[in-house]
Amino acid sequence: MMTVRALIFVFCILFSNSIFSQNTQIVYLSGTDAAHTVDWDFYCTDGQNSGEWTKIPVPSNWELQGFGTYNYGHDWKKANIKLGKEHGLYKHEFEIPASWKGKTVNIVFDGSMTDTEVKINGKLAGEIHQGAFYRFKYDISKLLKYGKTNLLEVDVAKHSSNESVNQAERQADFWIFGGIFRPVFLEVLPGSHIKRAAIDAKADGSFKSFIELNGPGLGYSVAVQLFDLEGNQMGQTIRDKIEDGNVEKWISGKFENVKSWNPEWPNLYDMKISLKKGEEVLHETTERIGFRTVELREHDGFYVNGEKVVFKGVNRHSFWPETGRCLSEEHHLTDIRLIKEMNMNAVRCSHYVPDKRFLELCDSLGLFVLDEVTGWQNSYDTIVGPKRVKETILKDENHPSVVIWNHGNEGGWDFANEKGFHEYDIQKRPVIYPWLLRNGADTHHYPAYNYAIGRYINGNDPFMAAELLHGLYDGGLGAGLEEYWKKYQSSPLHAGGFLWVLADEAVLRTDLEGTVYDGDGNHAPDGILGPHREKEGSFYTVKEIWSPVQVKPVTINRRWNGKLFLENKFIFTNLKDCSFEWKAIKTGFDKTENEITGKGTCQSPFTEPGETAAIKVNFGKALQKADLLLFTANDPHGNELYTWSWPVIQTDEKAAELIKMIAGNPSEIEVSESEKAVTVSIPGLEVSLSKMNGTLLSVKNRKGVVSFTGGPVPAGGNTEITDLQWSKEPSKNFTFEITTNNYPEKIKWTLEKNGLLLLEASPLQNELRDIDFFGISFNYPEEKCKGIKWMGRGPYRVWKNRIKGSNMGVWDKTYNNTVTGESFNNLVYPEFKGYHGDLYWAIMQTTESDFTIISETPHLYFQLFKPEKPKHLAGGTHPPFPEGDISFLYEIPAIGTKFKQAEALGPGSSKGYFRGHKGDEGYPIKVWFDFRSKE
Repeated sequence: MMTVRALIFVFCILFSNSIFSQNTQIVYLSGTDAAHTVDWDFYCTDGQNSGEWTKIPVPSNWELQGFGTYNYGHDWKKANIKLGKEHGLYKHEFEIPASWKGKTVNIVFDGSMTDTEVKINGKLAGEIHQGAFYRFKYDISKLLKYGKTNLLEVDVAKHSSNESVNQAERQADFWIFGGIFRPVFLEVLPGSHIKRAAIDAKADGSFKSFIELNGPGLGYSVAVQLFDLEGNQMGQTIRDKIEDGNVEKWISGKFENVKSWNPEWPNLYDMKISLKKGEEVLHETTERIGFRTVELREHDGFYVNGEKVVFKGVNRHSFWPETGRCLSEEHHLTDIRLIKEMNMNAVRCSHYVPDKRFLELCDSLGLFVLDEVTGWQNSYDTIVGPKRVKETILKDENHPSVVIWNHGNEGGWDFANEKGFHEYDIQKRPVIYPWLLRNGADTHHYPAYNYAIGRYINGNDPFMAAELLHGLYDGGLGAGLEEYWKKYQSSPLHAGGFLWVLADEAVLRTDLEGTVYDGDGNHAPDGILGPHREKEGSFYTVKEIWSPVQVKPVTINRRWNGKLFLENKFIFTNLKDCSFEWKAIKTGFDKTENEITGKGTCQSPFTEPGETAAIKVNFGKALQKADLLLFTANDPHGNELYTWSWPVIQTDEKAAELIKMIAGNPSEIEVSESEKAVTVSIPGLEVSLSKMNGTLLSVKNRKGVVSFTGGPVPAGGNTEITDLQWSKEPSKNFTFEITTNNYPEKIKWTLEKNGLLLLEASPLQNELRDIDFFGISFNYPEEKCKGIKWMGRGPYRVWKNRIKGSNMGVWDKTYNNTVTGESFNNLVYPEFKGYHGDLYWAIMQTTESDFTIISETPHLYFQLFKPEKPKHLAGGTHPPFPEGDISFLYEIPAIGTKFKQAEALGPGSSKGYFRGHKGDEGYPIKVWFDFRSKE
């Protein structure tokens, strides 16, 4: 390890100028992130692998390295669970060159959980730091042995001696870890240096900066230069004198021709601030900044660069299953890319201050950030709290992405501590209280749909739910979002919302046998993504609903005029800077690939944010042979915003085409009867129907039994059989008709001489209220199903209130038993089981014999088995399913959230209501089956 340490030391000395500034040296004593660590000596006082000195990688959370005790934040109130209060003792030796004598050397900790005592060569570096998520530093210049080896000793207490810290951080709804989980480094500065450079850079190119020195001087001045990211200086150097004896200086000016920063165009610059004495440069520091103006206008909204902002955001924990809250560059990049892929423009750092690197990447890739001082549902006291507020601002004040400060969460604040934000933040960013109407913004959490209308839509203040549509298991998030968003947008006070939460927080348990990922029951599996960022169905729903390009509703068929109407929902981008392309596709279940009948690009319309414009798709004759049209919008940087798809052909038209293609040669049908069954057969196929109720008793083909039986059984109503009739005239098809006293009044089986079996169930001709589903069901053994290929909406399952995000196409997926948000050791997406939308056809792939289903009914839902019920069910997160394994349905249920039944999420999430009349030319459930063996 001495060799590794020496290499890191040399590397940092040689390249520190490019890391931070011209003459500030940064020397890492630890590694830089979770992927690049350095082993230190370590002793854990209790729990796993305690009681002996060993090694631990730094940075890390010690539980994930096999030490100490795992606890979730709710464990403090559970008498049967041990609350780990271990200490971690660290030792690390490091070299200090003699040439550093006379300089200021700070030791900096970017994050340590939680009370942290630091000694250098046996002497305390300063007061014990309390609070887990904050950067803190000590000037250790007088404690160092120059030209010699020095000893760093750190005592980290997992729980604080200050009870308010435990209540704010440790008694929270997230995993509680211990350890030095962010980097530790030396900051080496000249004797006279800039201690702080706070910058307020406005959208018009003007700026002001507050400069704080480490001590007074004579004849000092300060110079400010601006450079683009290619190193070209922008404008002239701005200079000003510092009054003799002063340690503070305000300097201001304006740079022309700068481009402002926003998430759509994240333009950045380097501002170099130099401390000089005469012509001698004493110290230089460079801050990467963006020019932008942030305002919260009373009774109006949030404005950035003069434009009203709608935050489309998500809450994010800093978390990875194998490393806890110690993250790598790739972890940060993965999260930001996925957030932006969902067309989000904002992230709330719940419920603590994030890594410095995360904010740097939000600056450069483009995300609004709500930066949050910890306090889950209890606050820091007025001793610790002001210190943590100050540390938050001093670390994060110059990031253009940080546009709002959050002061705690759901009661996790002491209002007396708010003054620290206003004292230290020279930008005077808004300070909000997630959960409250306070400081001019209403951020109430998890509003029911009707409650939101009363409190938000009819309110008097800008509103954005800081936590919205709780995503436990497969509930919430995309489900219900469309209706909420449409209603919110009807108000000029709409400022956005933040979904709860980005990813399931399931941690790898090193204290249990095998590979166990633990979400602490239903406390942590709330994500749009799985713990390793596996995409759940809501990912694509959010992506479509929040796309900054929206396509107005349109019917597309072969007589379509080619016009699409696009709404520009960007804040800062004209659609002329976007690109658009289309593709027409012919599908078929015997082809491995779809046939492209035409494709092209469209002229981008000049359309300002908030405007709607027509765009022309010049498809020529491409739709005459196509089944589907796909239309893609790309942002100015080449990223796909969304791809919409529409069927060009009706279900009955596609069915006729496919039936003609697969129908066999006509064969004479034979009929036989037993006491309980009518059996009909042609060469290679035998079908038996019950004389009692007309249900399918058995199917056999040349390979043997096909276990598709037990239907049709009405789903969603009580029905009695009133009549059964069957017939087979010479040279005709066989028919079996069932008459009932309820829906469906008529059911008819037809075995055609070409080998295809047709089922037709008459449409509803009375009234059904408050239903979860209705249609017809069959049985098939789940264990015999290998997969499915189908044309319809996919590839993910749908709920009644989560149709968007599922696109028309031909999809293929193998059987899996994923329980969303629970089966972490075997998460396979898309989930196999559940409801699927707009069925055209399906090929069931089985261990017995594949069989084909073809629908003639438009907008027919297709139930494919029943997802298992999660073990820790809560709220409305497990909707009902009809009896049977495979169902064809007009109606399916909505899904709720952890805290809400589905009906509370708006009219589109309520139970179904259907009514028919005698004489309606409705749409019967008309489904063809091909059970013949293909071999």
